[in-house]
Amino acid sequence: RQFPGCGNIVTFSQFLFIAVEGFIFEANFGRKRPAIPIRNYFIMVAMFFTVSVVNNYALNLNIAMPLHMIFRSGSLIASMALGIIILKKRYSLSKYTSIALVSLGIFTCTFMSAKQVASDSSLSQEDGPQVFLWWLLGIAALTFALLMSARMGIFQETLYQRFGKHSKEALFYNHALPLPGFLLLAPNIYHHAVLFNQSEPFQVPVIGLTLPIMWFYLLMNVITQYVCIRGVFILTTECTSLTVTLVVTLRKFVSLIFSILYFQNPFTGWHWLGTAFVFVGTLMYTEVWNSLGPFLRRRRRRPKEE
Repeated sequence: RQFPGCGNIVTFSQFLFIAVEGFIFEANFGRKRPAIPIRNYFIMVAMFFTVSVVNNYALNLNIAMPLHMIFRSGSLIASMALGIIILKKRYSLSKYTSIALVSLGIFTCTFMSAKQVASDSSLSQEDGPQVFLWWLLGIAALTFALLMSARMGIFQETLYQRFGKHSKEALFYNHALPLPGFLLLAPNIYHHAVLFNQSEPFQVPVIGLTLPIMWFYLLMNVITQYVCIRGVFILTTECTSLTVTLVVTLRKFVSLIFSILYFQNPFTGWHWLGTAFVFVGTLMYTEVWNSLGPFLRRRRRRPKEE
C-alpha cells in the first residue's frame, strides 16, 4: 500500500532467499547432482516465466483488473480439462460438480470485490473497434496463460511419476534458474531499495534491532512466502495437479476473504453466496462425508458395545 510498484523487489527477494537456502541445504553448495535432469527444470522455468509475462502484459491490452482476476480463478477448470485431454483422466460427476461450484464461488466473490477498471475514462477516448480488437487480443493472451499454467502443473506431475518425488530440489531449481532474468529489472529493484531505506525506522520485537520498517515488512513477506511455496511443492509430489490447483485456489480465496475483512471492505450477500459455493464444492471434492459416515457409525456402536 505504501509502495504499489514494489512487486519486482518483493519477487526478487523471495526468489533469492529460496535459491540461497536451496543452494546450501539441498544442492550442498553445488556438489549434489540433480535427480531430475536439469533440462526439465529449464522447460518448467520457461513455462512459468511465459505465464508471468503474458499475464502481466495482458493488462496493457484493455483488460480490466476484475476480468484479469476472474480468468486466473478459472485455473481449476483449465487443469481438469487438460488432465482429461493429455493424461486421459476421467472424473466422477461429483468431481465435475465440485470444480464447477468452487470456480463459480470464486468468480462471484472476485467479481463483487474488484473495481471496474474497464470504465476508465481514458479508454473511452479511443476508437471503439480498435479498443475491441486489443481487448480480444488480451482475452487470447489470458486464455493462453491459463492453459499454459495448467500444462505446467501436469508437466510437474509427469516428472515426479518418472523420476520420483524431489520437492526440495524442484523448489531450488525453479527459483535459482530464473535469477539472471532479474538483471532486466535491476533499475526498478534498486530504486525501491533506496525508497525502502528512506522509510521510517522500526525496532524489531525481542531482538531489539532497528531497521527501516519496509525492510522488516519485506523480511516477513519472504519468510511467509517460503513456508507457503515449500508447502505447495511438497503437495505437488503427493497429489495430482488438479488437487494442487484446488488447494492453491482455496488459499487465494481465503486471502481474498481475509483482505475484505482486514481492510473492512463491504462483504455483501453475493460474497456469502460465493463463499457457500466454495465451501460446498470443496466438501464435494474431498468427499469428506464418505470419511465421516464410517466414523459416525462407529461412534453410534460404541455405547452398545460398552
